[in-house]
Amino acid sequence: MIFMEYKDYVFRTALLLTKSRSLADDITQETFIILLRKYDTYDTSRPFKPWIYTITINVAKTVMKKQKVLKCFSFFSDVVPDQVNSVEGNFLKENEIQELWKIVNSLSWKSKEIIILHFYSELTLKECSDVLGIPLGTAKSRLNTALKQLRKLELKGKFDFTKAGLYEER
Repeated sequence: MIFMEYKDYVFRTALLLTKSRSLADDITQETFIILLRKYDTYDTSRPFKPWIYTITINVAKTVMKKQKVLKCFSFFSDVVPDQVNSVEGNFLKENEIQELWKIVNSLSWKSKEIIILHFYSELTLKECSDVLGIPLGTAKSRLNTALKQLRKLELKGKFDFTKAGLYEER
């Protein structure tokens, strides 16, 4: 039941962080293995979604560290549209959204994870801070920094956020 409800969210989060379907599959599988192993430690008085994302983020960090050591994958490689299967293709189908994710993927890991957790996973900043194990003020600061980085890239002409529908044309 939990798997069916959260598998797509976990997979997409892992895909956005790693840009690799095979790594996202591995992270999804490992996340649910850890979830089953540690389910008895879950505090039922707290929301479930941030807990599962905490596990996902930690597994993704571990996998990415291993990949960095092995140098098998470049963390900031581009997503090539024809390499993405239909599930991800539906998710990243619009050209502008693909461009936006390329820009987001060029950010540092800390900036990228706060953007994904807050905007994609729709977690509140408090939930993001819980997932990342950082104070709320730090989560706010990271989000602010990430948004400033995105605005700088827009000013440099790398991306038009109006075209992607992120704010209205004047």
